[in-house]
Amino acid sequence: MVPLLDSVLADLGLTDVAGPRLAGDPQPAVLASPLAVADCAIVSVAACLAAAADLASARAGRRPDIALDTAHVAAAMRSEVWLRDADGRGIDGFAPLSRLWRAADGWVRTHANYPWHRKALLASLGVPDGSDTTVRAALANVIAARPALEVERVVYAGGGLAVAARTQAEWQAAGGKPPLVSVAPLSRGSLPLAEPGRLPASGLKVLDLTRVIAGPVGTRMLGALGADVLRVDAPRRPELPLHAVDGVIGKASCGLDAGTAHGREALHRLLDQADVLVTGYRPGALRRLGLDPDQVADRHPGTVVVTLSAWGTAGIWGTRRGFDSLVQVATGIGWATSTDGIQPGTLPCQLLDHATGYLIAAGALAGLARRARTGEAAHVSLSLARTARWLLDQGSKPAGRSTGEDAARQADAYRTALGNGWSGISPPGQLDGRPLSWPHLPPAYLRARPGWS
Repeated sequence: MVPLLDSVLADLGLTDVAGPRLAGDPQPAVLASPLAVADCAIVSVAACLAAAADLASARAGRRPDIALDTAHVAAAMRSEVWLRDADGRGIDGFAPLSRLWRAADGWVRTHANYPWHRKALLASLGVPDGSDTTVRAALANVIAARPALEVERVVYAGGGLAVAARTQAEWQAAGGKPPLVSVAPLSRGSLPLAEPGRLPASGLKVLDLTRVIAGPVGTRMLGALGADVLRVDAPRRPELPLHAVDGVIGKASCGLDAGTAHGREALHRLLDQADVLVTGYRPGALRRLGLDPDQVADRHPGTVVVTLSAWGTAGIWGTRRGFDSLVQVATGIGWATSTDGIQPGTLPCQLLDHATGYLIAAGALAGLARRARTGEAAHVSLSLARTARWLLDQGSKPAGRSTGEDAARQADAYRTALGNGWSGISPPGQLDGRPLSWPHLPPAYLRARPGWS
C-alpha cells in the first residue's frame, strides 16, 4: 500500500511527505471486492491527511502527527448508506429508473435520480411518463429491442444519462492514461493566506459548486480540516432529499441564481474572498459564468481551482454528464466485478465518488501549501473515470466476504450526531491524537446567507 500512496502523493507534488500511521485491518471485510477497493479507499484518505499535514507545516512550521483507522475509512466510504434520520431511517440513494437494463446485445446502465434526468431519459426513447411500474416495463421493452451503444447514443443526445457496459479493454482502447490527479500552475495572487489556526485549513475559505457525493465529500472533509466551506446551489434545481443532508454536512449552504446578472456578480464577490474554488460540472459548462480556470485566474488571481468531471476532458466523453454508477459500467468495473459473467456487477461502495472526493480535498490542500510557499495558485483536475482506471490498474484479487450485519455494526462504531435527530459517520482521521469532527451542524440546505461567516 505504501508504493500506491507514494504514487498518489507524487501526482500531488508531495514527494517528500509521509502518510499517516495506519491502524486496523488493511483489507476491511466490508470493502471486499475482486478489485483493490480497500487499498484505493485507504490510500485516498491517507493522501488527504498527508496533504493536510503538509499544509500545516507550510503555514505554521509544524507538521501534526496524523493517524488513520482503516475500519473508519470503510464506514466513511458508505457514509450516504449509513445516514439516519430521527426515526433511524435511511434514504434510498437510487430512483427506480436508475438501474441496469438488458439491451439487445448487452447491458445498459441508466441514471434518472433527478426529475430532469428521468424526463430526458423517457423522452429520448419515446416512452410516455407514468407510474414507476408502468414506465419500468415499457422502458425495459424499448431498451431490450436496441443495441446497447445505440441506447447510449440516443439517450445522451436527448440530454439523458445511459451508458453501455464495456470491458476494461474496450474502454481503455480509445484513451490515454492521464495522471490520477493533475496539478498545473494557474496564477499568482497578492493576498496571503489567513493566519494559521488549530487545524491545517483554519481560516481558509472554500467555495463549493459541486453536487452528489464526490465533490461534497471532498469539500466537507476540507471543513473537517478547518476550512470555512460555503456550498452554492441553483434554487431552481433543488437537491434530492439524501443529498440535501449528506451533501451539506460540514459546510454552510446557500442558493444563488447564477443565471441572472445579480446572481453572477454575487458569486464573483464570494470568489473575491475565496482561497479555493471547487467545481463539479462538465468541462466548459461554467464558462458562461466566468468560472473556468483561466477566467478565475484572470479575475481572481491566487485562487486555487479544483475541477471535477465524470469522464475527463477529452473527446465526446468530455462533454457528457455522468455519475459513479455509470462510470463503473462504462469503464469495465461492472464486468470486472461480475459474479456470473452474465450480468455486470458493482463495487461494495461508490468508491469512485468517495475516493475522488478525498483526492479533491488532497488536491486543494496541496494547492494551498504550494501557494503558501511560492505564492502560486494551481489548477487541480480530477475525474471519476481517472479514478476508475486507477482502481482497475491495481489488478484483480480474491474477493473476501462480508455480511450486512457486520457492516452495520462497524458503521455504528463511527456514528456521530449531526443535529435535529440525524446521525451519520464522522470524518476519518486524527491529528495529534484528536479525532476530526464536523462543523456547521445540523446540516441546513439553502439556509445560509450568500456570504462568508
